[in-house]
Amino acid sequence: MTHNAWTRWPSPEALGRNGLSRPRRLMSWGIRVLVLGMLLWSVFSSKHVHGWGIVLAVAGIAVTGALAWGFWRTTLQHRLVPSLALAVPLLGMAVLAQTAGFDGPALVLWCGCAISALERMPLGAALPVASVALASFAAVNNDVWLTTAATVTGMALAGYVLRLDAEARGSAQRLLAQERAARAAEAESAALAERARIAREIHDVLAHSLSAQLVHLEAARLLIERGADRDRILERVVAARGMARDGLAETRQALSALRGEMTPLEDYLAELVRAADGAEVTITGERRPLPAEASQAVRRVAQEALTNARRHAPGAEVRVRLDYRAHEVTLDVRDSGGSPGELSEPGGGYGLLGMRERAELLGGSLRAGPGEEGFVVTLKVPT
Repeated sequence: MTHNAWTRWPSPEALGRNGLSRPRRLMSWGIRVLVLGMLLWSVFSSKHVHGWGIVLAVAGIAVTGALAWGFWRTTLQHRLVPSLALAVPLLGMAVLAQTAGFDGPALVLWCGCAISALERMPLGAALPVASVALASFAAVNNDVWLTTAATVTGMALAGYVLRLDAEARGSAQRLLAQERAARAAEAESAALAERARIAREIHDVLAHSLSAQLVHLEAARLLIERGADRDRILERVVAARGMARDGLAETRQALSALRGEMTPLEDYLAELVRAADGAEVTITGERRPLPAEASQAVRRVAQEALTNARRHAPGAEVRVRLDYRAHEVTLDVRDSGGSPGELSEPGGGYGLLGMRERAELLGGSLRAGPGEEGFVVTLKVPT
């Protein structure tokens, strides 16, 4: 598509009616009705037209209206040859009107053709049409030459100003359409992100609960096959039952979080460390509500870190520290000793590797590894 100003059409948005305010539409129709009324008045008030002459004049007005409608349609469709083919008969109708003694209608037709061509056609085709129309107007106009020159110049400027106005309106409509498309894409992206968040939450809960249950149930099966005593088998079954109960509670909590019914993060951490023997929590900085994703990431990492501490460093003291900073929140979980656990282990809860991926999706980071005394997990999430 060429961008040459001489061959470029005004956009369909500029030539169409969309984007026109109601007052402008009413004014446009008012001008058309006024022009039609002037033409009819000039026919019926003419003293030298009688009988069939009036019928022919009315027919000429009807033909002119049909040609003008066709010109507007073909320019809207950016069809150059049909537009020129309709502009020429319109100029011819003006010549016929002038020849028949209808000076007023002829001048209106010449001016209308010039303005419409400048407004609706490529400049390379509009200028010749407008030049012929305005030259014909100037040739038959009875005013002094200065008045005629001013009128011709005014008509040309009016057509070009209308063109610029139409192009500005078309540009505004295209920008509005692009903005609407961007908003729709943004809404769709937000919906997809929310679906991904829900899927991630449910996956984390189920993976944690079901994998832990599977380990205990598989151990119970092996004990039964080996003929182990009842107490050992019952211990595994009870442990699996406890995991199922905890998983159900976590599922309810996750669904509440997705509905925006999360308990405050500080209360959650306090409850979490109360359930873990030898754990304590410290909160520093100015407390404030966190985005749902950031809050969930802190909760999951704290839960996973405490689970790993109980599994790999039983009896060790665990210190949980939540630090609110200007643009981020930091969670630090460390135990006082024990054998460092693996970052990912079958049945090992949510998995710190999965938590690291979650933190990176939020633009944060997670580090897990041996510290000075025991194992340290540090999460940083921007807020």
